[in-house]
Amino acid sequence: MTTDAVETESAPHGLARKPFAWTFTAPLYVGSSLNPINSSIIATALVPIATELNVTVGATAVLVSSLYLASAIAQPTAGKLAEALGARRTFLAGIVLVLLGGVVGGLGQNLTMLTVARVLIGLGTSAAFPCAMVMIRRRAEQAGLDEPPGGVLGGLAIAGMATAAIGPPIGGLLVGAAGWRWSFFINIPVTAIALLMALRLPKDPPLTSTDSGFRRIAQRIDLLGILGFATSMTSLVVFLMALPHIRWTALAVFVAASVPTVWWELRRPAPFFDLRGLASNGALSRTYLRQALTLLGVYSMMYGLTQWMEAAYGLSTVQTGLMLLPMGAVSALLSRPLARRNLVRGPLIASALSMLLGSIGIMVLDSDSPVIALVLVSLVFGVTTATTTVGNQTALYKMAPAEQIGTASGLFRTFGYLGTITSSVIGGIVFRDGASDHGLHSLGIVLVAAGLLVLLLTVLDRSLMRHRDAAA
Repeated sequence: MTTDAVETESAPHGLARKPFAWTFTAPLYVGSSLNPINSSIIATALVPIATELNVTVGATAVLVSSLYLASAIAQPTAGKLAEALGARRTFLAGIVLVLLGGVVGGLGQNLTMLTVARVLIGLGTSAAFPCAMVMIRRRAEQAGLDEPPGGVLGGLAIAGMATAAIGPPIGGLLVGAAGWRWSFFINIPVTAIALLMALRLPKDPPLTSTDSGFRRIAQRIDLLGILGFATSMTSLVVFLMALPHIRWTALAVFVAASVPTVWWELRRPAPFFDLRGLASNGALSRTYLRQALTLLGVYSMMYGLTQWMEAAYGLSTVQTGLMLLPMGAVSALLSRPLARRNLVRGPLIASALSMLLGSIGIMVLDSDSPVIALVLVSLVFGVTTATTTVGNQTALYKMAPAEQIGTASGLFRTFGYLGTITSSVIGGIVFRDGASDHGLHSLGIVLVAAGLLVLLLTVLDRSLMRHRDAAA
């Protein structure tokens, strides 16, 4: 049975022959591209923002960390809301928040307003991926599909990591041509298009009077669990961002919030953070860990190499952004055909090996290296972004319980953000004395170690062996 066009007696009449028509998939792809683009497009705008607002470049780092923190908390929360209240409703609400964030940021006159805008964008964009996974999973079940809809998941992969790779080039062109405010304003036309497209998505079942009350909703989504998770995650991120200096207050808050949250979640029949389920589903837990470690490598390369190319190699903002175009191009070219085959283990091994190769490449680059060497490193990490997204996303679809696919998808992204946040910490440590060749080589050593760990997590995972045999 194919995954792009299905004709089955068991499928509902309304699905016709092609359950995943473009009217269904296109808004999901556009919505899912908003978070990675906003995560990376800001990279080339930080220096101009600091100059115009008369703040230090270091102070603008809050614009990066605030979106990551908001996204890390909001992704599983949006997934839970999609499961409980409806994926379409949650999806549309998220788009409206992104639109609002684009307006606030584009008109912002100080760093506080820009930070508020980035939080709004982080909260809004976080709804897209988990809501998309909920809608795709339910659509596939209604259509009688036995296997993941690989072509559709491939589209999400392109909308995810591939668009993250083209964020810096887009940002470089926008900032260079129209100014840094367009790194926010760009959300307005994109979200307007996404909103119009999303209105054609299948409507959610109507909420009953018992479902729509605040107390009932809070109980269904486990509001206390969400608040405990948010407090724990916030304090953890604050602790990580301060490294190598230790913020004891943040660590104390993390422990004080985590202990009662764990106690509460273990007692809940339907918890927000299903700790027992995560412990019993080792395959899913390893998927989260692989995603975090691989994105640590990808974003360390993206941000670290970008800083080095501007500060040590002497490239302009626009040139630096264009240097990462091969990464996005390779990601886009590989993601969809790989996803169509519903492979897991092969792409994940390729991801680990390419990450190792690219990390070794970073170790040998210096200020005298030819431009082609930088392009080759970007190409190799393009393979990493495509294969890790395809492999881990398909593994997530197969290994997460169907009724928890929204929350599981959100946690998948949360672990990815933890990897991304850690990458900024590592970059700050290796470049603490400036973006130099020595710092770049130190970054490469760290990434080689991370790549080896990802490789071990892949080749020793027996659950992936089973999926390999099934695919064969």
